[in-house]
Amino acid sequence: MSEITAAQIYHHAGHVTPADRRALLKQTGATLWFTGLSGSGKSTLAVALEQALIARGHAAYVLDGDNVRFGLNASPKILMETRGYAEEPAKRFGLGFSAADRVENIRRIGEVTRLFADAGLLTLTSFVSPYRKDRDAVRALHTQNKGYAIPFIEVYVNTPIECCEQRDPKGLYKQAREAVVAGKAMGFTGVDDPYEPPLAPELTFDASKHPVEEGAALVLNYLIAKGLVG
Repeated sequence: MSEITAAQIYHHAGHVTPADRRALLKQTGATLWFTGLSGSGKSTLAVALEQALIARGHAAYVLDGDNVRFGLNASPKILMETRGYAEEPAKRFGLGFSAADRVENIRRIGEVTRLFADAGLLTLTSFVSPYRKDRDAVRALHTQNKGYAIPFIEVYVNTPIECCEQRDPKGLYKQAREAVVAGKAMGFTGVDDPYEPPLAPELTFDASKHPVEEGAALVLNYLIAKGLVG
């Protein structure tokens, strides 16, 4: 069979409208994209907000960077060890931490968040997502969604790197610093790979200055002010 072209693939619209989903769930589906350095408190904030939203009767779900790396965006090694992939398919579909793989990691999760938000969920993502162009591409996926724009809210967890390194919950900063001293490239964001901060995030939060409860309240109040939740 000859290769199927893009012109032969069609968007199949359903009969359920965004208004139908809003009426059912009493909320507007949206993506809240938490970005910042490793150890900045992104996951802690996203999980706290998820809990607050669920307590208020809203459908919310966290997509965490580490959790996604166990399945959808697993490395070749994880695919072989836990999913039973043969070596070649694992290498073809698995994602490591090279610059190219990080781009693909964010592209894939951007598509997933768009689908979740289109279904009416409040989707909370926690990814370092260091490159501005990749985050902007995910935003464009939402704003240029077929039929209607899906709200995309970028939350910059702007915790200073000194604080992130002091926390270093996974020991990654220490490992990266040691690699640099040894003359080995690790490509770790903030050490020997850049982090490009958002130019105009909807919200900014510094976990070194404010408790997580204050951050969750900040985002929740934003959602209420925008009419996305009641």
